[in-house]
Amino acid sequence: MLKARHKLGLIFFPAYDWAISPTHPEREERLLYTQDQLREEGIFDIEGIVELKPDLATEEDVMRSHFCFPDVRNVTTESHIISAGGALRAARAVLDGEVDRAFALVRPPGHHAMKCVHGNRGFCNINNEAIMLEYIREKYGKRKIAIVDTDCHHGDGTQDIFWHDPDVLFISLHQDGRTLYPGSGHLSELGGPNARGKTINIPLPPNTSEEGFIYAIDNMVLPILEHFKPEVIINSAGQDNHYTDPITNMNFTAHGYALLNDKLKPHIAVLEGGYSIQGALPYVNLGIVLAMAGIDYSFVKEPDYDRNYSPQESRVTDYIKKLKEPVLDNYFNPKQDSAKSQSGQFISRHKNIYYDTDGIQESQKESIMTCNDCRGVLMIESSSSVNHPCAGIEIPVDGCKRCQAEGYKLYETAVKSKKFQTVQLTDRVKKVYERTKR
Repeated sequence: MLKARHKLGLIFFPAYDWAISPTHPEREERLLYTQDQLREEGIFDIEGIVELKPDLATEEDVMRSHFCFPDVRNVTTESHIISAGGALRAARAVLDGEVDRAFALVRPPGHHAMKCVHGNRGFCNINNEAIMLEYIREKYGKRKIAIVDTDCHHGDGTQDIFWHDPDVLFISLHQDGRTLYPGSGHLSELGGPNARGKTINIPLPPNTSEEGFIYAIDNMVLPILEHFKPEVIINSAGQDNHYTDPITNMNFTAHGYALLNDKLKPHIAVLEGGYSIQGALPYVNLGIVLAMAGIDYSFVKEPDYDRNYSPQESRVTDYIKKLKEPVLDNYFNPKQDSAKSQSGQFISRHKNIYYDTDGIQESQKESIMTCNDCRGVLMIESSSSVNHPCAGIEIPVDGCKRCQAEGYKLYETAVKSKKFQTVQLTDRVKKVYERTKR
């Protein structure tokens, strides 16, 4: 009788009623095949592996991480709320000591959902990992948390949400943005003026295989994690690096994913992408489950592995080894933002964001106050092809008295100006979540 070395909680939510289209790769079969595979392998008969039911995320849970315009209900479905709730259930199970580790096998995914949300981009409406992380900080008082995103696509939404947060380390390993959506995740993207070096991107070349991913984990990710010393490690567990995935160009294996997870040792994993529904996901998920439970995964192998898998080319290996020095330098010796201002002043950046799934164009101005005492009050002014100008103001979880006062001043001014259709205030200190609509 097998017994898990680490008690593992599994949360399934296939989202039967949500798909981009009946034949789109982002549909319920992504998880149904995995469920069948795990049951066939007898995973739920192993002592120490338990299945848990997802929670329902609340509107407040979503508003901790997002400015949803015009509101949360207009940009989500019940499936999105349950998917985020599955991540919350995973966090609750681990932080309450119910299990040692948890894997939320949920959809729809979320890591392309940014701070502002007007609709769906990259198959994502709201960001499951970000919602979970802020829930952990508010309910359990954890401060230093790391998210390691191993999806093939750069986790640009998660990066955007924590861009200004020095207590969240975001590391993304992904196919180089010059060759794949969303076109971001370059070495030069290091975080905002109050959080330089807490965003780390590792853009890998097409055709990176197990050798390259494990080299990056051993020589870049683990040394950074060891120095940062997070209280919680979250794996944004996208599986579209697999050699059979139809929308990417990588060469990773199910065994490689299990080994990566074994080395990373996340407390919580949350499913993101992965669109080889039959050829990869059942085997990748099986490997990850075994690795998280501390059970031998050496036998996990895809049916077509011997026919279709090819080792990594030497030129790819050489390229990845050259990334080590700049990646480590970005964390240990980050170049300061040339726009850094004196404490109490605002720094702004302008962004144009395209929601490829819904065809929405957004124009955004983001302003952050530089502060020596906290991560700074944030204001975002946003308009899109589906919404009139809106604004979001956030007082951070560690907001100082000055930033608290400035946040309420910005909120009152924005409401009185009548310029904005919707104004949201997120006060993480007093746990106030308000929305004013015209």
